[in-house]
Amino acid sequence: MSDEREGEREEGKGEQKHPPLGPVPCLLNRLKDVISIFLHYTTHFLPPPSPFFPPKNTQNKFTSPFATIMSTEIVKNSVGESSRSVGGDIPHAVSAPLSRYESQKRRDWNTFGQYLKNQRPPVSLSQCNCNHVLDFLRYLDQFGKTKVHTNGCVFFGQPDPPAPCTCPLRQAWGSLDALIGRLRAAYEEHGGSSETNPFGNGAIRVYLREVKECQAKARGIPYKKKKKKKNQIINNELKASKQPI
Repeated sequence: MSDEREGEREEGKGEQKHPPLGPVPCLLNRLKDVISIFLHYTTHFLPPPSPFFPPKNTQNKFTSPFATIMSTEIVKNSVGESSRSVGGDIPHAVSAPLSRYESQKRRDWNTFGQYLKNQRPPVSLSQCNCNHVLDFLRYLDQFGKTKVHTNGCVFFGQPDPPAPCTCPLRQAWGSLDALIGRLRAAYEEHGGSSETNPFGNGAIRVYLREVKECQAKARGIPYKKKKKKKNQIINNELKASKQPI
């Protein structure tokens, strides 16, 4: 029996039990676990790098998709703000609205080009001549709104007829004259030469003069010539010289 007790004592000495841990070591173990978890997440989900101060020699080469998206958004926002701050005073490259004259000139040019395409066979701008322009002016008469009395009409030569008549409607001389001026300018703007400009041909001026005289007689409204600015300037200078100083 004594031998057995001595063997148990020897075994008990070999198997020494550790004393229970106190509150401080437990807290330290938990703190180590928290730190290890924090380091794990910070290494796998790094914050997006600054576009102005990139990190130097980062050992962790892994970047999450979230970090990549956030970095691109920051770069876009920073570039947009810098461009607005630098080019705030620079006007945007937006075409200014056309004036009334330019808009009408563009519409007239497109209408004339469509008229040439509708011909049989179609006529190109390089083949256009004064005859095509005259045909175009006569073609526009069907869309006119000016009453032009014929020679057989009882209201021929009357500016204010008392009753309606069956005389045709034509394009007014002033409208045709302004139209030719716009088309003449548009032709040269599109690369045409002023020497070969069909809208500046002498036949066009003769046609417009005939239309002007015909409408003046038929409507009884004479077109008065405008006074030259040169005579007005001379008259103003004479009046100024006669005034007492």
